[in-house]
Amino acid sequence: MKFYSPLTAEFFPNEPDWEDESYNEYEGCPLNGHDLLQYADAVNEAVKKDIADFNGDLMQYYHEDDFVRRKVVSAVPSVEICGNKLCGCMNVELREPLNEGEQAALCDYISGQYSDGWGEGFEQREIDVGDGKLYVHFWQNHDFELKRDVPDMTEFKKLLNRPKKPKMQLIGQDGNIFAIMGRASRLLTDYGQADKAKEMRDRVMSCDSYQKALSIVSEYVETELPPSPTPKHDRGDAR
Repeated sequence: MKFYSPLTAEFFPNEPDWEDESYNEYEGCPLNGHDLLQYADAVNEAVKKDIADFNGDLMQYYHEDDFVRRKVVSAVPSVEICGNKLCGCMNVELREPLNEGEQAALCDYISGQYSDGWGEGFEQREIDVGDGKLYVHFWQNHDFELKRDVPDMTEFKKLLNRPKKPKMQLIGQDGNIFAIMGRASRLLTDYGQADKAKEMRDRVMSCDSYQKALSIVSEYVETELPPSPTPKHDRGDAR
């Protein structure tokens, strides 16, 4: 699972606009998550470079001997674009689900790493973004919140429940085998069976009759026609 949190930063331009009231010689220009979108790639690379020194896993600094320690495999910080903002993202790999209390304990630990641990060091590292220098904060002393991302499993479940052979109606088609083949090919590809779609196309293209081609299509997609039977060898062909 993932935990998202707001990002803020200070930007120090190479050529300051001294008439810009938001600019401070010592504190730079304050930026929020929306402002940071333009620097998403640079911030992402800076995080990856920073965490490479300790393999990225902040759980190696978690010293409590509890269920959080036993259930959480790793916790790796990154950044992701959420909506119209660049956000901090903690990627958590689990051995088994956390209950409410364990999740709260993990969030406290992540908050501590952002404020007094890894994040405290990262915010002091200069990020060169071409037109200036950036200092990014995973922690804020106000409006800070960790939000758990719960993936929407609806589409995934639909995929799991799909029949192995997608259905395609032949009645009412114009009799153009190439149009039928193309429709079946797109349907198979949509069902994650691109390899089957290619195999079907190759077989249809080498076919010598319309009816045989329809039978081949019916082997790959469910139509009104039964698939052609698998040829049987007689005893004389057996080896």
